[in-house]
Amino acid sequence: MNETGPCTVTVLDVVEETADACSLVLGVPGELRDGFAYRPGQFLTLRIPGAGGAGLARCYSLSSAPGVDPHPKITVKRVAGGAGSNWICDNVRPGHTIDVLPPAGLFTPGRLTGDHLFFAGGSGITPVISIIKAVLAQPEGTAVLCYANRDESSVIFAAELRDLVARHPRRLQVIHWLESVQGLPTADALAALAAPHADRDAAFVCGPEPFMDAVAQALRSVGMPGDKVVVERFRSLTGDPFADPAPLPAETGDVTAVRVTVTLDGDRHSFPWPSQTPLLDLLLSKGIRAPFSCREGACSACACRVTAGEVKMLRNDVLEEEDLADGWVLGCQSVPVSEDIEVTYD
Repeated sequence: MNETGPCTVTVLDVVEETADACSLVLGVPGELRDGFAYRPGQFLTLRIPGAGGAGLARCYSLSSAPGVDPHPKITVKRVAGGAGSNWICDNVRPGHTIDVLPPAGLFTPGRLTGDHLFFAGGSGITPVISIIKAVLAQPEGTAVLCYANRDESSVIFAAELRDLVARHPRRLQVIHWLESVQGLPTADALAALAAPHADRDAAFVCGPEPFMDAVAQALRSVGMPGDKVVVERFRSLTGDPFADPAPLPAETGDVTAVRVTVTLDGDRHSFPWPSQTPLLDLLLSKGIRAPFSCREGACSACACRVTAGEVKMLRNDVLEEEDLADGWVLGCQSVPVSEDIEVTYD
C-alpha cells in the first residue's frame, strides 16, 4: 500500500467459521483504499491491546482474495493460551477499530494461471483459500487442495470450499483428511496424495509445524523439486512493531563517517547512518515512510536492495541465498559495514 505506516481499520463483520475460529471483515478508510493492495496469501499485522496501555502484535493471514472479495478479511483460530487469538475471538465485534500494518508476506504465487498443489492443516487454510480464489478468478489455472483437520466440525471454510468446487468442478479438487477417521497424516500417506500431482507448477504448504515437516518429506519423496515448494512459517512477534523507533545516538566520529543514500518512491535521501541503528529505524526517525511490518526479520515487508557499499543483517528468517546474492536485505535488520552505502526500495 502507498501509506506504509500503521493505519486504523473498522471491523465491518465478524463471521463465525467454526466453534473456535472467526473471520474479521475489515473496512479500510477511503483515503487508503486504493493503496491497501495485497497479494493472495499475504497477512496483516494487528496490534492487540494489553494491560496498562501496553500492546503486542500478532500476524494473521488474509482469507480474502484481491479482486474477488469486496473487503479484506482475516481469519483467526483460537490457540490455547494465545493472547492475540483469544482476545480477538472474545472481544472483537462489528464497529470495533483495530490498528494494522500494511499487507506483507512471501507466501504468494508468482503467477496465478498455473497448476497448483496445496497442503493445508487446520487454520493453515487461511492463506491457501486466498490463493485458490485468486487462481479460480483467472481464465485458466487449476488447484488441488489436500486439507487436514481434527474432525468434520473443525473444517474452516467448509461451505465456501464446497461452493468453489461446485462452481469450478474441472479446476478445483479438494481432498479432506480427518484425523477422527484416518488418524494423523503420515509422510507416507501424504506422499500417496501428492504423487498424482508431483508435476504441478508449485506446491504451497501451511499448517502446524509437524504437518508441514511431513508434507515437505512427502513432496521430496515423490520428486517435487524444492524450489517449487513454498512453505509458510509464522512465529509470534516478541516486540512491538507499532512502537516509535528508538532515538538516534548522538553523532560521533564513527557516525558521520558512514553515509547512506536511499531511493524510495523515486526520491533520493542522503544522511549519516549511526553504526548500530537499523536502516528502518533511521528512515522512520527522519520521517521517511519506508515499508515494514514485523520489524523482527520475519516477514520481508521491509526488503530493499543494496546497490553500493556493504551492510550486515542482525537477523534474517525469510531471504534465501539467491536473494542475498542479488543484494536484497531486510531494512529492519540492516546496519552499516562500509562508509558509503546506497540502497533502493524501488
